Amino acid sequence: MTRDQLLNRPFAEVESQAAYLRDFFDSFALTLPAAEQSLADYIAALASEQLEDLGLDREAFCQALVSYVEGMEGLSSTQELVKSLTIKGGFNKQGDAENFELELKPGQVVCIVGPTGSGKSRLLADIEWVAQGDTPTGRQILINGAVPDPTWRFSTEHKLVAQLSQNMNFVMDLSVEEFIRIHAESRFVPDSATKVKKIIAQANELAGEPFDGDTPITSLSGGQSRALMIADTAILSQSPIVLIDEIENAGIDRKKALALLVREEKIVLMATHDPILALMGQRRLVIRHGGVARIIDTSDAERANLKQLEQLDQQLMALRHRIRQGDTLDVL
Repeated sequence: MTRDQLLNRPFAEVESQAAYLRDFFDSFALTLPAAEQSLADYIAALASEQLEDLGLDREAFCQALVSYVEGMEGLSSTQELVKSLTIKGGFNKQGDAENFELELKPGQVVCIVGPTGSGKSRLLADIEWVAQGDTPTGRQILINGAVPDPTWRFSTEHKLVAQLSQNMNFVMDLSVEEFIRIHAESRFVPDSATKVKKIIAQANELAGEPFDGDTPITSLSGGQSRALMIADTAILSQSPIVLIDEIENAGIDRKKALALLVREEKIVLMATHDPILALMGQRRLVIRHGGVARIIDTSDAERANLKQLEQLDQQLMALRHRIRQGDTLDVL
């Protein structure tokens, strides 16, 4: 909202768009303006003694309020600002040039494949760090076709990248609902209660093992933890780029996880050894000797093969479930 809209509309209208304003007044130990009162009138009515105690004059207090709102609005703007991610090739471990430039857009999934130690995680790290030729690979990452603002690269608030690693451990003594609610409130998400319920419901769809909001997060299994954080990243995180390392080891519904991230308009890059996951992306980056050796677009024939692989995978999952339940299997 503009400065004029912020200062001259009734406080009730302003607060409906910026619920975080309550925290601003709490930080100064000030009572909230009346619902029908404008912030300009509220500031004009502040006693001189109050302003002296705050160490501010009227204009400085007004500017602090405006700057606070601008900063909070900026927290939710990063994803909308990113229209494309471009990876410009560097060099592999042998010094050979990668010779590629790849542009990715929101809603796309790219799979990074190659043997263990080939350099998949290094590529993810280059993207996370928004490399500018200053990493061992010499790669460069562009945002919207240009070198990104340094504040995007180093800011703790406007993170371009959310990363889901192979290992995930919770140490806080909180329930699932409390954990997600605190995260939502820290991002000043409107209607956070609805978002919390949505995240838990989506996580249960991914995990296979049901859990509810009262479940302690420290008691979640590996699959449940990963499912919860994928749902949280998709729904709450403003980071437009998601990097996933080895999702196949998570014990979750991989296809639904990717569909959720794509639906939320994320750019998804996923390092994987799983042939099913590798075929779910629009492209595969084949890593060899620390560099991108090939870029392969998924063909129609491969997508047809994917359907057959998924059917086999579902049959294997059903067999594993029966074995865990103690069923006796007929062997032909």
